[in-house]
Amino acid sequence: MHRNAETIEKFYRAFAALDAGTMASCYAPDVEFQDPVFTLHGKRETAGMWAMLCQATRSRGADVWRLDYSGIQADDRSGRAHWDAHYRFSATGRLVLNRIDAEFTFRDGLIAVHHDRFGFWSWSRQALGTPGLLLGWTPLLRGKVRATARRNLDNFLKSG
Repeated sequence: MHRNAETIEKFYRAFAALDAGTMASCYAPDVEFQDPVFTLHGKRETAGMWAMLCQATRSRGADVWRLDYSGIQADDRSGRAHWDAHYRFSATGRLVLNRIDAEFTFRDGLIAVHHDRFGFWSWSRQALGTPGLLLGWTPLLRGKVRATARRNLDNFLKSG
C-alpha cells in the first residue's frame, strides 16, 4: 500500500474510533478543507472541526455511530476514498446516513487538501426533516446551515 494510502487509512481508522487527535496528525499545517458545509483554512480550523464533530458524536450519538470506508487509492500526489457515516445529527437528534466521496492532495506524506463531496439535499432531508426536504435544494438553507456550522466551530475553537 502506498504511504499516502496508509495515511488515508490511518485517518479513517481514527475517525471510526472518534480519535480527532490522530486525525489531526494526518494533516499538513496549512491544510485546506472543503465540503458542502465547511470551507476551512489551516490545521487549527480543520482539526477543530473534526474534534467538534467527534466530541458531539461521543456525547450525543455514540450508540448509533458507525463509519465505513472503502476504495482507498493514492499515489505520490493525490488520493481518494469513499466513506459512509451513520450518526445522530446533534442539533435535531435525527439519524443520518451520509455517503461521501473524498479527494486528497498530499505534500510530504501529509494531507494538504481535503475535499469531501456529498448530496446536501439528501443530507438535509435526513438531518433536518421536513425543512430539509422542502428547502434543502435552496441556497437559502445551505447558507443558513453553513453559517450555523461556522458559528458553532468558532465557539468550539474559542472554548478549547
